[in-house]
Amino acid sequence: MPDRVWRDEEVREALAAWDFGRVSRLVRRRGSLRQEDLAHLTGLSQAYLSMLESGARTLTHIDKIVQFLSGLGAPAELVPLPLPRQSADRGRHISSDYQLALGQRTPAWESPLDIAKRLNATTSTNVDPATVSVLEQGVVDLVDRYEAEGPHRLAPEAVDLRNFVQGRLDGHQPPRQRAALFRVAAQASALLGYMAVNAGRESVAEAYCKEAEGLAKEITDLELLMWIHGTRSLNAYYAGRYDHAVQWAEAGLAIAPENPQAIRLQSNGRARALGKLGDRSGAIHAIAVAEELSARHSAPAGLTSCISFEPYGSARTLANAATVHVALADAPRVLAYAEQIDELVEQSDSAWSQALVRLDVATALLTGPEADVEQAMALGRQVLEAGGGPPIRSVIQRAGDLFAGATAWQKVPAVREYEEALRTWQSAPQAKELAKSGRMARPTV
Repeated sequence: MPDRVWRDEEVREALAAWDFGRVSRLVRRRGSLRQEDLAHLTGLSQAYLSMLESGARTLTHIDKIVQFLSGLGAPAELVPLPLPRQSADRGRHISSDYQLALGQRTPAWESPLDIAKRLNATTSTNVDPATVSVLEQGVVDLVDRYEAEGPHRLAPEAVDLRNFVQGRLDGHQPPRQRAALFRVAAQASALLGYMAVNAGRESVAEAYCKEAEGLAKEITDLELLMWIHGTRSLNAYYAGRYDHAVQWAEAGLAIAPENPQAIRLQSNGRARALGKLGDRSGAIHAIAVAEELSARHSAPAGLTSCISFEPYGSARTLANAATVHVALADAPRVLAYAEQIDELVEQSDSAWSQALVRLDVATALLTGPEADVEQAMALGRQVLEAGGGPPIRSVIQRAGDLFAGATAWQKVPAVREYEEALRTWQSAPQAKELAKSGRMARPTV
Protein backbone atom coordinates (compact mmCIF):
# COMPACT_ATOMS: atom_id res chain seq x y z
CA MET A 1 0.00 0.00 0.00
CA PRO A 2 1.52 3.38 -0.96
CA ASP A 3 2.65 5.43 2.05
CA ARG A 4 0.47 8.33 0.89
CA VAL A 5 -2.61 6.27 1.76
CA TRP A 6 -1.67 6.15 5.46
CA ARG A 7 -0.65 9.82 5.50
CA ASP A 8 -4.13 10.79 4.27
CA GLU A 9 -5.99 12.65 7.03
CA GLU A 10 -9.36 11.06 6.24
CA VAL A 11 -7.88 7.56 6.40
CA ARG A 12 -6.30 8.37 9.77
CA GLU A 13 -9.61 9.73 11.10
CA ALA A 14 -11.46 6.62 9.98
CA LEU A 15 -8.87 4.38 11.67
CA ALA A 16 -9.05 6.41 14.89
CA ALA A 17 -12.85 6.03 14.87
CA TRP A 18 -12.63 2.29 14.09
CA ASP A 19 -14.92 2.95 11.11
CA PHE A 20 -13.62 0.02 9.08
CA GLY A 21 -16.18 0.37 6.29
CA ARG A 22 -14.93 3.90 5.66
CA VAL A 23 -11.32 2.72 5.97
CA SER A 24 -11.98 0.13 3.26
CA ARG A 25 -13.54 2.70 0.88
CA LEU A 26 -10.83 5.29 1.42
CA VAL A 27 -7.93 2.84 1.10
CA ARG A 28 -9.36 1.52 -2.18
CA ARG A 29 -9.77 5.00 -3.60
CA ARG A 30 -6.42 6.35 -2.42
CA GLY A 31 -4.61 3.18 -3.48
CA SER A 32 -6.48 2.75 -6.79
CA LEU A 33 -7.61 -0.77 -5.83
CA ARG A 34 -10.73 -2.81 -6.48
CA GLN A 35 -12.79 -4.57 -3.81
CA GLU A 36 -11.46 -7.81 -5.32
CA ASP A 37 -7.93 -6.57 -4.62
CA LEU A 38 -8.77 -5.83 -0.97
CA ALA A 39 -10.38 -9.26 -0.65
CA HIS A 40 -7.12 -10.91 -1.70
CA LEU A 41 -5.10 -8.72 0.66
CA THR A 42 -7.29 -9.15 3.75
CA GLY A 43 -8.69 -12.65 3.30
CA LEU A 44 -12.23 -11.24 3.69
CA SER A 45 -14.73 -12.03 0.94
CA GLN A 46 -15.62 -9.39 -1.62
CA ALA A 47 -19.27 -9.68 -0.58
CA TYR A 48 -18.32 -9.09 3.06
CA LEU A 49 -16.24 -6.02 2.12
CA SER A 50 -19.13 -4.69 0.05
CA MET A 51 -21.50 -4.96 3.02
CA LEU A 52 -18.83 -3.49 5.29
CA GLU A 53 -18.44 -0.43 3.09
CA SER A 54 -22.21 0.01 2.77
CA GLY A 55 -22.71 -0.14 6.53
CA ALA A 56 -24.72 -3.39 6.37
CA ARG A 57 -21.99 -5.20 8.34
CA THR A 58 -19.48 -4.14 10.99
CA LEU A 59 -16.20 -5.56 12.19
CA THR A 60 -16.40 -6.33 15.92
CA HIS A 61 -14.41 -9.54 16.43
CA ILE A 62 -10.85 -8.67 17.36
CA ASP A 63 -9.32 -11.45 15.22
CA LYS A 64 -11.18 -10.20 12.13
CA ILE A 65 -10.08 -6.62 12.84
CA VAL A 66 -6.43 -7.71 13.13
CA GLN A 67 -6.77 -9.76 9.91
CA PHE A 68 -8.26 -6.78 8.07
CA LEU A 69 -5.71 -4.20 9.24
CA SER A 70 -2.65 -6.43 8.91
CA GLY A 71 -3.78 -7.46 5.42
CA LEU A 72 -3.91 -3.79 4.43
CA GLY A 73 -0.49 -3.23 5.97
CA ALA A 74 -1.75 -0.54 8.35
CA PRO A 75 1.18 1.06 10.23
CA ALA A 76 1.36 -0.07 13.87
CA GLU A 77 1.49 3.51 15.16
CA LEU A 78 -1.98 4.18 13.72
CA VAL A 79 -3.58 1.08 15.25
CA PRO A 80 -3.93 0.39 19.04
CA LEU A 81 -3.59 -3.35 18.45
CA PRO A 82 -0.67 -5.80 18.35
CA LEU A 83 -0.56 -6.46 14.57
CA PRO A 84 1.73 -9.11 13.06
CA ARG A 85 4.97 -7.65 11.71
CA GLN A 86 4.63 -6.59 8.09
CA SER A 87 6.89 -8.18 5.49
CA ALA A 88 9.17 -5.89 3.53
CA ASP A 89 7.88 -7.57 0.38
CA ARG A 90 4.08 -7.57 0.59
CA GLY A 91 3.97 -9.51 -2.68
CA ARG A 92 5.11 -12.64 -0.84
CA HIS A 93 1.88 -12.71 1.13
CA ILE A 94 -0.44 -12.34 -1.84
CA SER A 95 -1.81 -15.43 -3.51
CA SER A 96 -0.18 -16.58 -6.72
CA ASP A 97 -3.46 -16.10 -8.64
CA TYR A 98 -3.58 -12.51 -7.47
CA GLN A 99 0.02 -11.91 -8.44
CA LEU A 100 -0.75 -13.20 -11.92
CA ALA A 101 -3.77 -10.87 -12.03
CA LEU A 102 -1.38 -8.01 -11.29
CA GLY A 103 0.64 -8.89 -14.35
CA GLN A 104 3.49 -11.00 -12.96
CA ARG A 105 4.69 -13.68 -15.38
CA THR A 106 5.24 -16.46 -12.79
CA PRO A 107 3.78 -17.14 -9.33
CA ALA A 108 5.99 -16.15 -6.40
CA TRP A 109 6.07 -19.09 -4.02
CA GLU A 110 6.37 -18.40 -0.33
CA SER A 111 9.71 -19.25 1.16
CA PRO A 112 9.98 -21.92 3.90
CA LEU A 113 10.79 -19.07 6.31
CA ASP A 114 7.56 -17.25 5.37
CA ILE A 115 5.57 -20.44 5.99
CA ALA A 116 7.35 -21.03 9.31
CA LYS A 117 6.62 -17.46 10.41
CA ARG A 118 2.93 -17.87 9.61
CA LEU A 119 2.75 -21.17 11.48
CA ASN A 120 4.46 -19.60 14.48
CA ALA A 121 2.02 -16.67 14.46
CA THR A 122 -0.92 -19.10 14.30
CA THR A 123 0.24 -21.34 17.15
CA SER A 124 1.99 -18.75 19.28
CA THR A 125 0.68 -18.08 22.77
CA ASN A 126 1.07 -15.56 25.56
CA VAL A 127 0.79 -18.30 28.17
CA ASP A 128 2.70 -21.57 28.27
CA PRO A 129 1.21 -24.91 29.41
CA ALA A 130 3.13 -24.78 32.69
CA THR A 131 1.44 -21.47 33.56
CA VAL A 132 -1.98 -22.91 32.75
CA SER A 133 -1.19 -25.81 35.08
CA VAL A 134 -0.24 -23.40 37.87
CA LEU A 135 -3.50 -21.48 37.37
CA GLU A 136 -5.49 -24.72 37.55
CA GLN A 137 -3.71 -25.57 40.79
CA GLY A 138 -4.64 -22.10 42.06
CA VAL A 139 -8.31 -23.05 41.74
CA VAL A 140 -7.69 -26.30 43.65
CA ASP A 141 -5.86 -24.36 46.36
CA LEU A 142 -8.79 -21.96 46.85
CA VAL A 143 -11.18 -24.90 47.23
CA ASP A 144 -8.89 -26.67 49.70
CA ARG A 145 -8.46 -23.59 51.90
CA TYR A 146 -12.00 -22.28 51.72
CA GLU A 147 -13.58 -23.86 54.79
CA ALA A 148 -10.62 -22.92 56.99
CA GLU A 149 -10.31 -19.30 55.81
CA GLY A 150 -13.74 -18.34 54.51
CA PRO A 151 -14.98 -15.96 51.81
CA HIS A 152 -13.81 -12.68 53.30
CA ARG A 153 -10.17 -13.76 53.34
CA LEU A 154 -10.08 -15.74 50.10
CA ALA A 155 -12.25 -13.58 47.83
CA PRO A 156 -9.41 -11.10 47.09
CA GLU A 157 -7.16 -13.98 46.02
CA ALA A 158 -9.90 -15.37 43.80
CA VAL A 159 -10.37 -11.93 42.21
CA ASP A 160 -6.62 -11.69 41.53
CA LEU A 161 -6.66 -15.11 39.90
CA ARG A 162 -9.67 -14.24 37.76
CA ASN A 163 -8.14 -10.96 36.60
CA PHE A 164 -4.80 -12.57 35.78
CA VAL A 165 -6.55 -15.18 33.65
CA GLN A 166 -8.49 -12.42 31.89
CA GLY A 167 -5.21 -10.75 31.00
CA ARG A 168 -4.07 -13.96 29.35
CA LEU A 169 -7.39 -14.40 27.53
CA ASP A 170 -6.92 -10.96 25.98
CA GLY A 171 -3.90 -12.41 24.17
CA HIS A 172 -3.48 -15.29 21.73
CA GLN A 173 -3.37 -19.04 22.39
CA PRO A 174 -3.91 -22.29 20.48
CA PRO A 175 -7.46 -23.67 20.91
CA ARG A 176 -6.59 -26.30 23.53
CA GLN A 177 -4.81 -23.83 25.82
CA ARG A 178 -7.52 -21.24 25.29
CA ALA A 179 -10.17 -23.76 26.33
CA ALA A 180 -8.14 -24.52 29.48
CA LEU A 181 -7.94 -20.80 30.27
CA PHE A 182 -11.70 -20.45 29.73
CA ARG A 183 -12.26 -23.29 32.21
CA VAL A 184 -10.02 -21.67 34.86
CA ALA A 185 -11.76 -18.31 34.32
CA ALA A 186 -15.19 -19.96 34.61
CA GLN A 187 -14.20 -21.81 37.78
CA ALA A 188 -12.76 -18.67 39.36
CA SER A 189 -15.96 -16.72 38.64
CA ALA A 190 -18.04 -19.64 39.93
CA LEU A 191 -16.03 -19.76 43.17
CA LEU A 192 -16.49 -16.01 43.60
CA GLY A 193 -20.23 -16.49 43.09
CA TYR A 194 -20.33 -19.10 45.85
CA MET A 195 -18.23 -16.91 48.15
CA ALA A 196 -20.59 -14.01 47.53
CA VAL A 197 -23.54 -16.21 48.55
CA ASN A 198 -21.81 -17.07 51.83
CA ALA A 199 -20.99 -13.39 52.35
CA GLY A 200 -24.62 -12.32 51.85
CA ARG A 201 -23.93 -10.49 48.56
CA GLU A 202 -26.88 -11.71 46.52
CA SER A 203 -26.61 -9.44 43.47
CA VAL A 204 -22.83 -9.89 43.28
CA ALA A 205 -23.27 -13.66 43.53
CA GLU A 206 -25.74 -13.65 40.64
CA ALA A 207 -23.41 -11.51 38.50
CA TYR A 208 -20.46 -13.84 39.07
CA CYS A 209 -22.64 -16.88 38.35
CA LYS A 210 -23.88 -15.33 35.12
CA GLU A 211 -20.30 -14.62 34.05
CA ALA A 212 -19.23 -18.16 34.95
CA GLU A 213 -22.19 -19.57 33.00
CA GLY A 214 -21.26 -17.62 29.88
CA LEU A 215 -17.67 -18.87 30.03
CA ALA A 216 -18.68 -22.48 30.74
CA LYS A 217 -21.06 -22.46 27.78
CA GLU A 218 -18.22 -21.41 25.47
CA ILE A 219 -16.36 -24.64 26.29
CA THR A 220 -19.51 -26.78 26.75
CA ASP A 221 -18.59 -27.71 30.32
CA LEU A 222 -21.91 -29.26 31.34
CA GLU A 223 -20.83 -30.31 34.84
CA LEU A 224 -19.65 -26.81 35.67
CA LEU A 225 -22.91 -25.39 34.31
CA MET A 226 -24.83 -27.70 36.67
CA TRP A 227 -22.60 -26.62 39.58
CA ILE A 228 -23.29 -22.96 38.77
CA HIS A 229 -27.06 -23.59 38.73
CA GLY A 230 -26.67 -25.21 42.14
CA THR A 231 -24.99 -22.07 43.46
CA ARG A 232 -27.77 -19.89 42.03
CA SER A 233 -30.27 -22.16 43.80
CA LEU A 234 -28.29 -21.73 47.03
CA ASN A 235 -28.32 -17.95 46.59
CA ALA A 236 -32.10 -17.90 46.17
CA TYR A 237 -32.56 -20.26 49.14
CA TYR A 238 -30.70 -18.02 51.59
CA ALA A 239 -32.56 -15.00 50.23
CA GLY A 240 -35.85 -16.75 51.14
CA ARG A 241 -36.91 -17.13 47.49
CA TYR A 242 -37.57 -20.85 47.81
CA ASP A 243 -39.60 -21.16 44.62
CA HIS A 244 -36.70 -19.63 42.68
CA ALA A 245 -34.30 -22.00 44.42
CA VAL A 246 -36.34 -24.94 43.13
CA GLN A 247 -36.42 -23.45 39.62
CA TRP A 248 -32.64 -22.97 39.47
CA ALA A 249 -32.05 -26.52 40.70
CA GLU A 250 -34.47 -27.96 38.15
CA ALA A 251 -32.85 -25.93 35.36
CA GLY A 252 -29.52 -27.47 36.32
CA LEU A 253 -31.02 -30.97 36.44
CA ALA A 254 -32.45 -30.50 32.95
CA ILE A 255 -28.87 -30.34 31.61
CA ALA A 256 -28.05 -33.92 32.65
CA PRO A 257 -30.36 -35.43 35.31
CA GLU A 258 -28.24 -38.58 35.75
CA ASN A 259 -24.91 -36.75 36.08
CA PRO A 260 -23.21 -36.95 39.53
CA GLN A 261 -23.63 -33.16 39.82
CA ALA A 262 -27.36 -33.87 40.08
CA ILE A 263 -26.78 -35.15 43.65
CA ARG A 264 -26.11 -31.62 44.85
CA LEU A 265 -28.97 -30.16 42.81
CA GLN A 266 -31.43 -32.65 44.29
CA SER A 267 -30.34 -32.55 47.95
CA ASN A 268 -28.98 -29.04 48.42
CA GLY A 269 -31.21 -27.42 45.79
CA ARG A 270 -34.63 -28.99 45.35
CA ALA A 271 -35.07 -30.90 48.63
CA ARG A 272 -34.24 -28.08 51.04
CA ALA A 273 -36.27 -25.47 49.16
CA LEU A 274 -39.25 -27.82 48.80
CA GLY A 275 -39.02 -28.49 52.53
CA LYS A 276 -39.25 -24.76 53.23
CA LEU A 277 -42.25 -24.57 50.89
CA GLY A 278 -43.96 -27.33 52.87
CA ASP A 279 -43.88 -29.83 49.99
CA ARG A 280 -43.16 -32.88 52.13
CA SER A 281 -43.53 -35.55 49.45
CA GLY A 282 -41.50 -33.56 46.92
CA ALA A 283 -38.69 -32.91 49.40
CA ILE A 284 -38.49 -36.53 50.55
CA HIS A 285 -38.51 -37.76 46.93
CA ALA A 286 -35.65 -35.38 46.05
CA ILE A 287 -33.58 -36.76 48.93
CA ALA A 288 -34.33 -40.32 47.82
CA VAL A 289 -33.20 -39.50 44.27
CA ALA A 290 -30.00 -37.92 45.62
CA GLU A 291 -29.25 -40.99 47.75
CA GLU A 292 -29.90 -43.30 44.79
CA LEU A 293 -27.56 -41.25 42.58
CA SER A 294 -24.92 -41.31 45.33
CA ALA A 295 -25.06 -45.11 45.44
CA ARG A 296 -25.00 -45.46 41.66
CA HIS A 297 -22.03 -43.15 41.19
CA SER A 298 -20.13 -44.40 44.27
CA ALA A 299 -20.05 -40.93 45.86
CA PRO A 300 -17.29 -40.52 48.46
CA ALA A 301 -18.37 -41.34 52.00
CA GLY A 302 -16.39 -38.54 53.60
CA LEU A 303 -17.38 -34.93 54.06
CA THR A 304 -16.40 -33.21 50.82
CA SER A 305 -15.68 -29.48 50.84
CA CYS A 306 -18.84 -27.41 50.49
CA ILE A 307 -17.30 -25.42 47.61
CA SER A 308 -15.75 -28.37 45.76
CA PHE A 309 -16.46 -28.85 42.05
CA GLU A 310 -16.50 -32.60 42.69
CA PRO A 311 -19.85 -34.40 43.13
CA TYR A 312 -21.42 -34.28 46.58
CA GLY A 313 -20.23 -36.91 49.02
CA SER A 314 -22.87 -39.04 50.77
CA ALA A 315 -22.23 -37.33 54.13
CA ARG A 316 -23.16 -33.95 52.66
CA THR A 317 -26.29 -35.43 51.13
CA LEU A 318 -27.34 -36.82 54.53
CA ALA A 319 -26.56 -33.48 56.21
CA ASN A 320 -28.90 -31.80 53.73
CA ALA A 321 -31.51 -34.46 54.45
CA ALA A 322 -31.36 -33.49 58.12
CA THR A 323 -31.90 -29.83 57.19
CA VAL A 324 -34.89 -30.78 55.04
CA HIS A 325 -36.54 -32.54 57.96
CA VAL A 326 -35.91 -29.55 60.24
CA ALA A 327 -38.13 -27.56 57.88
CA LEU A 328 -40.66 -30.41 57.91
CA ALA A 329 -40.63 -30.42 61.76
CA ASP A 330 -39.74 -34.13 61.78
CA ALA A 331 -37.36 -34.28 64.75
CA PRO A 332 -36.84 -38.09 64.75
CA ARG A 333 -35.66 -38.05 61.12
CA VAL A 334 -33.36 -35.10 61.81
CA LEU A 335 -31.75 -36.95 64.71
CA ALA A 336 -31.49 -40.17 62.67
CA TYR A 337 -29.69 -38.48 59.78
CA ALA A 338 -27.42 -36.54 62.14
CA GLU A 339 -26.47 -39.76 63.94
CA GLN A 340 -25.47 -41.40 60.64
CA ILE A 341 -22.90 -38.72 59.89
CA ASP A 342 -21.95 -37.72 63.44
CA GLU A 343 -18.56 -39.45 63.41
CA LEU A 344 -17.60 -38.13 59.96
CA VAL A 345 -18.60 -34.58 60.91
CA GLU A 346 -16.72 -34.65 64.20
CA GLN A 347 -13.58 -36.04 62.55
CA SER A 348 -13.64 -33.50 59.73
CA ASP A 349 -11.85 -30.15 59.69
CA SER A 350 -15.07 -28.40 58.65
CA ALA A 351 -16.13 -26.12 61.51
CA TRP A 352 -19.08 -25.03 59.36
CA SER A 353 -20.41 -28.57 58.94
CA GLN A 354 -20.06 -29.24 62.66
CA ALA A 355 -21.90 -26.01 63.47
CA LEU A 356 -24.70 -26.55 60.93
CA VAL A 357 -25.43 -30.14 61.96
CA ARG A 358 -25.48 -29.19 65.67
CA LEU A 359 -27.78 -26.24 64.98
CA ASP A 360 -30.12 -28.48 62.96
CA VAL A 361 -30.24 -30.97 65.84
CA ALA A 362 -30.80 -28.17 68.36
CA THR A 363 -33.68 -26.75 66.32
CA ALA A 364 -35.21 -30.21 65.94
CA LEU A 365 -35.12 -30.67 69.72
CA LEU A 366 -37.49 -27.71 70.05
CA THR A 367 -40.21 -29.42 68.00
CA GLY A 368 -42.82 -31.92 69.14
CA PRO A 369 -44.72 -32.28 72.42
CA GLU A 370 -41.60 -33.17 74.40
CA ALA A 371 -39.29 -30.35 73.42
CA ASP A 372 -35.88 -30.49 75.09
CA VAL A 373 -35.21 -26.77 75.47
CA GLU A 374 -32.23 -27.14 77.80
CA GLN A 375 -30.39 -29.52 75.46
CA ALA A 376 -31.23 -27.42 72.39
CA MET A 377 -29.80 -24.27 73.97
CA ALA A 378 -26.74 -26.16 75.20
CA LEU A 379 -25.97 -27.33 71.65
CA GLY A 380 -26.51 -23.80 70.37
CA ARG A 381 -24.09 -22.35 72.91
CA GLN A 382 -21.51 -25.00 71.96
CA VAL A 383 -21.61 -23.70 68.40
CA LEU A 384 -21.28 -20.07 69.50
CA GLU A 385 -18.47 -20.82 71.92
CA ALA A 386 -16.57 -22.79 69.25
CA GLY A 387 -16.98 -19.85 66.86
CA GLY A 388 -18.57 -21.79 63.99
CA GLY A 389 -15.59 -21.15 61.71
CA PRO A 390 -15.11 -18.01 59.58
CA PRO A 391 -18.40 -16.04 59.48
CA ILE A 392 -20.72 -17.21 56.69
CA ARG A 393 -24.37 -16.59 56.03
CA SER A 394 -25.64 -20.14 56.54
CA VAL A 395 -24.21 -20.58 60.05
CA ILE A 396 -25.29 -17.13 61.23
CA GLN A 397 -28.76 -17.56 59.74
CA ARG A 398 -29.25 -20.97 61.32
CA ALA A 399 -28.06 -19.73 64.71
CA GLY A 400 -30.67 -16.99 64.42
CA ASP A 401 -33.32 -19.52 63.40
CA LEU A 402 -32.61 -21.50 66.57
CA PHE A 403 -33.22 -18.41 68.67
CA ALA A 404 -36.43 -17.66 66.75
CA GLY A 405 -37.65 -21.18 67.42
CA ALA A 406 -37.07 -20.74 71.16
CA THR A 407 -39.15 -17.59 71.61
CA ALA A 408 -41.98 -19.61 73.23
CA TRP A 409 -39.59 -20.34 76.12
CA GLN A 410 -38.11 -16.85 76.58
CA LYS A 411 -38.46 -17.07 80.36
CA VAL A 412 -36.34 -20.21 80.55
CA PRO A 413 -32.84 -19.27 81.78
CA ALA A 414 -31.12 -21.39 79.12
CA VAL A 415 -32.90 -19.43 76.37
CA ARG A 416 -31.90 -16.09 77.88
CA GLU A 417 -28.31 -17.34 78.13
CA TYR A 418 -28.35 -18.35 74.48
CA GLU A 419 -29.84 -14.98 73.53
CA GLU A 420 -27.02 -13.16 75.28
CA ALA A 421 -24.37 -15.41 73.72
CA LEU A 422 -25.92 -14.91 70.27
CA ARG A 423 -25.94 -11.12 70.69
CA THR A 424 -22.24 -11.13 71.57
CA TRP A 425 -21.39 -13.55 68.76
CA GLN A 426 -23.23 -11.48 66.14
CA SER A 427 -21.55 -8.25 67.28
CA ALA A 428 -18.23 -9.14 65.56
CA PRO A 429 -17.84 -6.89 62.46
CA GLN A 430 -18.24 -9.50 59.72
CA ALA A 431 -20.90 -11.45 61.61
CA LYS A 432 -22.76 -8.22 62.32
CA GLU A 433 -22.85 -7.35 58.63
CA LEU A 434 -24.17 -10.80 57.75
CA ALA A 435 -26.74 -10.71 60.55
CA LYS A 436 -28.18 -7.52 59.04
CA SER A 437 -28.84 -9.18 55.68
CA GLY A 438 -32.22 -10.61 54.86
CA ARG A 439 -34.02 -13.32 56.83
CA MET A 440 -31.60 -13.30 59.77
CA ALA A 441 -33.20 -13.74 63.16
CA ARG A 442 -31.48 -11.64 65.81
CA PRO A 443 -31.90 -11.22 69.55
CA THR A 444 -33.47 -8.06 70.86
CA VAL A 445 -31.13 -5.31 72.01
